[in-house]
Amino acid sequence: MTINKDVNGKALTISLEGRLDTTTAPGLEEEINGSLENIEELTFDFAKLEYISSAGLRVLLSAQKKMNKQGKMVVKNVSEEVSEIFEVTGFSDILTIE
Repeated sequence: MTINKDVNGKALTISLEGRLDTTTAPGLEEEINGSLENIEELTFDFAKLEYISSAGLRVLLSAQKKMNKQGKMVVKNVSEEVSEIFEVTGFSDILTIE
C-alpha cells in the first residue's frame, strides 16, 4: 500500500493506494498518529484504495475518535467495493463519506 500525505495549514489529506489490511494497517496508524497534531480537518482519499479489512476499519475508527476531539474527518472517493464494506459493517453511519 502507498500512503501519500498532503498538509495544507490545519488540513491533512491522506491518499491511499492498494490494500488496507492486517499487513498495512499498522503503518497507516503510525502515519496518522504522527501527523494529527494541530490538524483540524482530516481527509482520506480512497480513489485508489482497492480493499479495506477489519484492521483497516479499526484504524479509521481510531482516527475518527481523535478527530472528534479536534476537528472533523471525511472519507472521499470511495470505490463500490469499499463502500459495500462500510455498509455491511455499519461504518457508513459512523464516518462522513463524500
